[in-house]
Amino acid sequence: MTLLPNPLRVAMVAGEPSGDLLAASLLGGLKERLPAATHYSGIGGPRMTAVGFDAHWPMDKLTVRGYVEALRHIPEILGIRNELKRQLLAEPPSVFIGVDAPDFNFGLEHALRDAGIPTVHFVCPSIWAWRGGRIKKIVKAVDHMLCVFPFEIALMEKAGVAATYVGHPLADEIPLEPDTFGARRELGLVEGAPVIAVLPGSRRSEIALIGPTFFDAMELMQQREPGVRFLVPAANAALRELLQPLVEAHPRLNLTITDGRAQTAMTAADAILVKSGTVTLEAALLKKPMVISYKVPWLTGQIMKRQGYLPYVGLPNILAGRFVVPEILQHFATPEALADATLKQLNDDANRRTLTQIFTEMHLALRQNTAERAAQAVATVLETRRPR
Repeated sequence: MTLLPNPLRVAMVAGEPSGDLLAASLLGGLKERLPAATHYSGIGGPRMTAVGFDAHWPMDKLTVRGYVEALRHIPEILGIRNELKRQLLAEPPSVFIGVDAPDFNFGLEHALRDAGIPTVHFVCPSIWAWRGGRIKKIVKAVDHMLCVFPFEIALMEKAGVAATYVGHPLADEIPLEPDTFGARRELGLVEGAPVIAVLPGSRRSEIALIGPTFFDAMELMQQREPGVRFLVPAANAALRELLQPLVEAHPRLNLTITDGRAQTAMTAADAILVKSGTVTLEAALLKKPMVISYKVPWLTGQIMKRQGYLPYVGLPNILAGRFVVPEILQHFATPEALADATLKQLNDDANRRTLTQIFTEMHLALRQNTAERAAQAVATVLETRRPR
């Protein structure tokens, strides 16, 4: 570390719960590698603040879903970005690390890089799935890309962007063999009863769009298999409040709402009904059969469809390169379709064994000691690319 100036200032921005997880993992690695006096600040979430990050703005200011939904938030978001850019240009950090949130971070990174501030971006945007034109922004904005999936390295190299494959911190965090029975004991579940975890999302828009369909699907499943037990994690009191009308509308459901503990709920489950997103990767690392679904407003869905390159949206299918779990999206996501598919995932033992093998291979490929690898890459950038 003799090549590193002291003290260091590391600026970071994370804009989603998944980014908060990634950033917290990276912060842990940086604290092991960089001088103790290093200061970390910017925009972040609760996992980041728990490990000593100074959040000038809370992460939820940037957590907006979809094109149409984002429109009314644009002025506030642009105001935050402009103010943060002003602060960082006035007092340049040793390095800026944008964690996911590409629509927010790339413009900021471009301006900072032009001013001589080294820029690192953690999580290559899914240009292999949709909006491939973003590679032009990456070339202008990013000194070094930290990739969580191995096939992304070739894309970065082709574009002339330095990159490091660091794996995914969830693969380091989750054991190769999840303790299903231990999770059930923790949640006080009766032994022997089939358990389905249901995760309709954590945002108001997600609950409004797909929550009623998920709850109707649960009711149908219980009618067909009266012994089944459902788990729905609520990340916080606000989410529990959003779910309460749905719970009250389905009073006969054999349902437990957990206070947080989403990973414990998924670990306890025999099958999972889940909205698309990073949580589907978590479900795969837990070796669980699942059904992936989502609903977004029609216009948002049309834009996504026209800009997409792959026939699947779920990370387990993307990483496998084929459909290994069902995806039921948009108007196809009826209660009947979701109930049929989820019960099939629950009861098909041969499919369960096949998925366990596929997901174990996926887990091993992604288990790379992400915190250490990512921190080493950032340290290398600091050593070789000083602010002008």
